[in-house]
Amino acid sequence: MAATQAELSKTAGKPIHCRAAVARKAGEPLVIEEVIVAPPKACEVRIKIVCTSLCHSDVTFWKLKDFPGCFPRILGHEAFGIVESVGENVQDLKEGDSVIPIFLPDCTECIDCTSKKSNSCSQFQFKVSPWMLRDGTSRFTTVDGETLYHFLSVSSFAEYTVVDIANVTKIDPRVPPNRACLFSCGVSTEVRISSSLILCKMSSGVGAALKTANVEQGSTVVIFGLGGIGLAVAEGARICGASRIIGVDINTDKFEIGKQFGVTDFVDSNSYGDKPISQVINEMTNGGADYCFECVGMGTLVEEAYACCRKGWGKTIVVGVDKPGATLTFKSSDILHLGKTIMGSLFGGLKPKSDIPLLVKRYLDKELELDKFVTHEVSFQHINTAFDLLVEGKSLRCVIWMDK
Repeated sequence: MAATQAELSKTAGKPIHCRAAVARKAGEPLVIEEVIVAPPKACEVRIKIVCTSLCHSDVTFWKLKDFPGCFPRILGHEAFGIVESVGENVQDLKEGDSVIPIFLPDCTECIDCTSKKSNSCSQFQFKVSPWMLRDGTSRFTTVDGETLYHFLSVSSFAEYTVVDIANVTKIDPRVPPNRACLFSCGVSTEVRISSSLILCKMSSGVGAALKTANVEQGSTVVIFGLGGIGLAVAEGARICGASRIIGVDINTDKFEIGKQFGVTDFVDSNSYGDKPISQVINEMTNGGADYCFECVGMGTLVEEAYACCRKGWGKTIVVGVDKPGATLTFKSSDILHLGKTIMGSLFGGLKPKSDIPLLVKRYLDKELELDKFVTHEVSFQHINTAFDLLVEGKSLRCVIWMDK
């Protein structure tokens, strides 16, 4: 499946002609065409993509007509691949390494990356840029010389891509490719967009429960939104030993799916008329939940989550991201008197290069269950089918194989 060492060495230092699925216009089907991928520059690696998976953030930017949406672009940011070649000043990666690219930079050197308290790199601030991280240029062109834009520092909807070493994490080769790609984002959180912030699925969702919230055994958890993020949060809460996991959604079809991820109770938010959902939750939990996760990306739901978070020690964790400019409203007296905590969780608070290997170990130890996240698998030539499945709500995670 992966290229051999001899095959990799034949292409090192040379431009590679390969296939890519190019988004040329907002909302229109991707076009599979031949592209040219330049060799990696200093502190970069070129990766042969084995498989990639589709996240809602890809769909969001695919539909986005205004910046940070831009075209033509190679989308995709959840992937597993093999390092084909390395540029200058690359020390920790070599040809043949099994890796996953991750949208969140981790330079391992700055004050934030060396601290256990933060995963926001201060050397390379996260932003939705159409260019490479260090020099603001592209490594993709068409055979006619047209520049193609990058996406989230990854662009995995191509047989080869170039990624900065700050966005690459080694992964244990024992993890199957069609599961390894989920650690790139999918095991994190589902994506919502802001002009400067984007979150991804599974690692973020599991990480939000395990690391940001540090959910305790026997606690009560409420999850607003049972999409990819919410179900990943449920998986994390299950691993932590939460005794009650309440899922809130408007789609009742999500309730049966939620059971597979440890959800114990369900609330159809459309069935209570004008009664606030926070009141429903407070009545169900005798005063509020220990942990409330907002996984949709709506300010009103953040406020509802905070309202049904238990006074004194309750935590509200914001995982979804609302539209640019959205604001939250809380009474100052409530902040002072009720002793609750509200916090954000970018990529689940995980540090890609140190925390992802820990999640991988949980998977290899059969503690973290990934199989239930993958509902479909398709070949690269059918990538638009993956988009259709996700847009129609028929897929939780669709893995796209480059060579099948």
